[in-house]
Amino acid sequence: MRQQARPLKEPAEKVVQDIRRATRKHYSAEEKIRIVLEGLRGEDSIAELCRREGIAQNLYYRWSKDFLEVGKKRLAGDTARAQQRSSVYGLLACRGIADLFELGRGAI
Repeated sequence: MRQQARPLKEPAEKVVQDIRRATRKHYSAEEKIRIVLEGLRGEDSIAELCRREGIAQNLYYRWSKDFLEVGKKRLAGDTARAQQRSSVYGLLACRGIADLFELGRGAI
């Protein structure tokens, strides 16, 4: 009896890993924000929320931490931006006064 050459099988771990990768749910930014805000409301426990959404608690806490850090940076950036804006407006106002001064002297 002659055996036919069969293609090599992939290791079982690789097959399982590929199946998990293919079935893993990818959450959009909007879904993550919705879940984090729902958790911050505190109507249900975090464990219950995570069970309902099908995520691990550590994933929720990671999203929550990222969400709060980005918000904190954004707020800090807004104050820095406001300071820059007032500086720019101040410079423009000084420039406008200088232009008016030059116009008064007859120079354009």
